[in-house]
Amino acid sequence: MSDNNQHSATEKREQPVSRLRRFLRALGPGIITGAADDDPSGIGTYTTAGASFGFATLWTAVLTFPLMAVVQYLCAKIGLVCGMGLAGVLRKHYSKKLLYPAVTGLVIANTINAGADIGAIAAALNLLIPIPTVVMLVPIALIIMFVQIWGSYRLISRVFKWLALTLFAYIGAAILAKPPWGAVLRATFVPHFRSDGRYLVTLVAILGTTISPYLFFWEASQEVEEEIKLGRKTVSEREGATYAELRSAQWDTNIGMFFCNLVFYFVILAAAATLHVSGKTDVQSAAQAAEALRPLAGSAASLLFALGLIGSGFLAVPVLTGSCAYAVSEALGLECSLNDKPREARGFYSIIAISTLIGLLMNFTGINAIAALFWTAVINGLISPPLLAVIMLVSSNRKIMGKNVNGLAANICGWSATALMFAAAIGMILTWKEQ
Repeated sequence: MSDNNQHSATEKREQPVSRLRRFLRALGPGIITGAADDDPSGIGTYTTAGASFGFATLWTAVLTFPLMAVVQYLCAKIGLVCGMGLAGVLRKHYSKKLLYPAVTGLVIANTINAGADIGAIAAALNLLIPIPTVVMLVPIALIIMFVQIWGSYRLISRVFKWLALTLFAYIGAAILAKPPWGAVLRATFVPHFRSDGRYLVTLVAILGTTISPYLFFWEASQEVEEEIKLGRKTVSEREGATYAELRSAQWDTNIGMFFCNLVFYFVILAAAATLHVSGKTDVQSAAQAAEALRPLAGSAASLLFALGLIGSGFLAVPVLTGSCAYAVSEALGLECSLNDKPREARGFYSIIAISTLIGLLMNFTGINAIAALFWTAVINGLISPPLLAVIMLVSSNRKIMGKNVNGLAANICGWSATALMFAAAIGMILTWKEQ
């Protein structure tokens, strides 16, 4: 590690109080962010999985937890150690032949995902107010863009992270539906495999919406933003990470991902115990998806579902377009920080606006909102495997990470996640004709 790195690390060790405060503050946002990670694409995918296959995909929540926790921690570690986002690291240490395809894949997936989430917010609002979905699309996109560019993303995230917590209602709904717990436990701990194309597509969608490309880039860049908030303006000031900082990041990602998967598990269970058992195996609208909450909320099921979808959607869209902007800006060497004013980072904020507007335009093609959410997750599932491989290469590179390269356990979990996602994607492609 360079002298600058050592100097930076020494400065960090001289701030034990601020480090402790940062750790305590991080626990709350970590838990809430984990819940909000169940964005509209995730809720739509999990609801579709439970409605279509009953309890058969519950085991994926158990399997993916350690994998996604490790992957998110590795992304956080890259940001902490390198003092820059993932695309910046690729630009500095790797060929553009690796950088540009990785960033292009992310931008495509995120823009489609953002468009699907904007459509989902409009569909959820339509459950509350009798205004056509298509009429609400433009105002929703403009509000999100205005707050993100000229306002404070931290303010909107605080408000809508709490709204997203309404998704925990699925836990109560699943319990009140009185599912056969013996069958539930078997499906949870005994993986169920089917070789038909529809099941494999659903599996890829579940993996794609839980281990999503935008989380990789966002996590690393947010660690950089936290460093900037602490006054470390230059890369050399941010390089290097103390043991305490890495442990704090690990606890934060582990706790956040646990609560994310808890919601993920109970959304599938609630949909399986309500929609699937009543024969509603093909969810085509937000109103149908809301029925999974009826055992808990009764006639207010649509209200509860709408609030959760609106909250998680308003949180997810800025994250999706923001991670696009981080990646493209870092790849091109542009200034990029949400702490900057629009005039200080015109390119960064222009990318946010362009990504949001392209996503908005997708909604005027007549695509069904719930179907769009599901297929967005499938696209993420196809793009994530190569990006995961890139993350594993970076985090195992001693020239980049110094003494903070991956240990054996991290390598096993990280490469297992990569292999699993590659296998699911390849299996889906090979059985595509069975759709």
